[in-house]
Amino acid sequence: IPSSQPAPIPTSTLDHILTAQLAVAWAGEAGDPPRLGWWRTDLASEYGGEDLFRRLLPNSWAWAVLQGAREAARRQDAAGRGKDANPDRLVSLYRLGYELDERVDERLRELKASGRAPTQALPALGELIGADWNPGTFTDWVQAHRAPEAVAAPAGRRIKGTAPEAVDLLVDHLVGALAPLGAEYPLPHYRRSV
Repeated sequence: IPSSQPAPIPTSTLDHILTAQLAVAWAGEAGDPPRLGWWRTDLASEYGGEDLFRRLLPNSWAWAVLQGAREAARRQDAAGRGKDANPDRLVSLYRLGYELDERVDERLRELKASGRAPTQALPALGELIGADWNPGTFTDWVQAHRAPEAVAAPAGRRIKGTAPEAVDLLVDHLVGALAPLGAEYPLPHYRRSV
């Protein structure tokens, strides 16, 4: 009897998604020193949100900072998708589909509860974020995720073709389509046909 349950999502895939989402969210902050400025938050700066979260959440402040930046990115992403005539058909870095988004949120809760720092739990994240903003490192990381050709669309950059079934590859395409980096979040996305 075939199972109607979807195949479980590997933890490594969930960690890959979270690394991409958190890295882009962190880099997209206005911050002090300024980063990309795609959203008007300053959660990861020493005297910005970090100071507040250190006092409020002494054991999980680093996760709270990144989770807050991720929420700002998610809202910006949703606002951009809202410019499309059918936003529910768009797949983006912060809207991969209901079940997958729910599982990513669960994984984030698991990692926060683990007691490990974000850069320990997600080692690839540690290479991208830190006290010193390095735009070259972030740009190199984005460009290493080669994406198919993208075109301008009302919501942002629509990647041509069909979204890959492999979630890791899908996330890589969405990250790669951030290039070239600009003054505004480019909202790379695929359009589902159905």
